[in-house]
Amino acid sequence: MINKKKPERTCMGCNEQKEKNSLLRIVRTKEGLIEVDPTGKKNGRGAYICKSEDCLNKVIKTKRLERIFEREISPEIYENIRGVIIDK
Repeated sequence: MINKKKPERTCMGCNEQKEKNSLLRIVRTKEGLIEVDPTGKKNGRGAYICKSEDCLNKVIKTKRLERIFEREISPEIYENIRGVIIDK
């Protein structure tokens, strides 16, 4: 029996590779909206982050999400992400 490898992605905060389904996906849609993608299937440019506040704080401090999506990220979006991480 062949062991199928699970997809991995790199967290923006800690730069560790983890299984895709253990990370939170943030997506920039074609309309330019930045939103949390709990399903991991929305169309658009995706970025992944661990479900930890430490990683989120690093992303905010280094403006990593802004560089990935090449646009300014409002504090409301970061608070939205924080809410999802805390609720996990």
